[in-house]
Amino acid sequence: MASMVVVHHKQPSSTSTLLSSSLSDINGARLTASVQYKRKSWQPKGALRVTASSTKKILIMGGTRFIGIFLSRLLVKEGHQVTLFTRGKAPIAQQLPGESEADFADFSSKILHLKGDRKDFDFVKSSLAAEGFDVVYDINVDPKSRHKGKLETESLLQSRGVNWTSIRPVYIYGPLNYNPVEEWFFHRLKAGRPIPIPNSGIQITQLGHVKDLATAFIKVLGNEKASREVFNISGEKYVTFDGLAKACAKAAGFPEPEIVHYNPKEFDFGKKKPFPFRDQHFFASVEKAKSVLGWKPEFDLVEGLADSYNLDFGRGTFRKEADFSTDDIILGKSLVLQS
Repeated sequence: MASMVVVHHKQPSSTSTLLSSSLSDINGARLTASVQYKRKSWQPKGALRVTASSTKKILIMGGTRFIGIFLSRLLVKEGHQVTLFTRGKAPIAQQLPGESEADFADFSSKILHLKGDRKDFDFVKSSLAAEGFDVVYDINVDPKSRHKGKLETESLLQSRGVNWTSIRPVYIYGPLNYNPVEEWFFHRLKAGRPIPIPNSGIQITQLGHVKDLATAFIKVLGNEKASREVFNISGEKYVTFDGLAKACAKAAGFPEPEIVHYNPKEFDFGKKKPFPFRDQHFFASVEKAKSVLGWKPEFDLVEGLADSYNLDFGRGTFRKEADFSTDDIILGKSLVLQS
């Protein structure tokens, strides 16, 4: 599970009263959604209205790959002054699929850039102190511990008396996703290939749309109830691996796929990863975020997958070329067993 920390400059005067959260039912994807669903421009439902007095100076560490692209746009639309801190290796602004020239030009004219290396602590300290940011969006960068380090970050901020909020997404998907989540399925569906899924295929998982995640980040700004709290952010419904394969097909307009189950212990794939998800149940309740933040996902699973497909893979754009080498190993053995 990824984790992002929001650091607020001003200290709130009160803490929140948390409501109990409960797991949503396991219905999988809602396959009745229309696969033709499209948005010409993105404006989240119930978007916050920002006044001049509530405008904040916001720093995003990174922000040019996936989540930060959508978060920075939403922050700018809400009237905040947004600065991206990067090494300058990637363009600060890139036009989103389906974004008009006018909207892109408006965003590009407002986004600011602070170039530097976050490992240069003296530069970071002096630069940030000079700017006086109200809010900092950051991620864990411990290369040795992807998960323990994130928990330790929360403990450190708590011990220093910093006003912080931690956002914990599960699996994130959506246009421009650089992780092969939905793209892995789309490649196989487009090629008309069977979908190899480890073990029984009834492992339960959960996906959240990147735009819903960006909206959650906005919801914690200036929210006293979010002070020193941790929120799981993802979709409202859980889905099995088999159900996800079928949901991707439904969203993209492909026939229901042939699914082949296999035992991973019977194969040696070397360093290659034959399946993009953990081979286990992996999900979390989002009830706390809904009750405390007033946040609610805009996308159900099939609708969100359709949004991702229509604005990205369906246009012929993707991050990684298809690699079916592990599939061929699995399918080759399956054919031998069947014969």
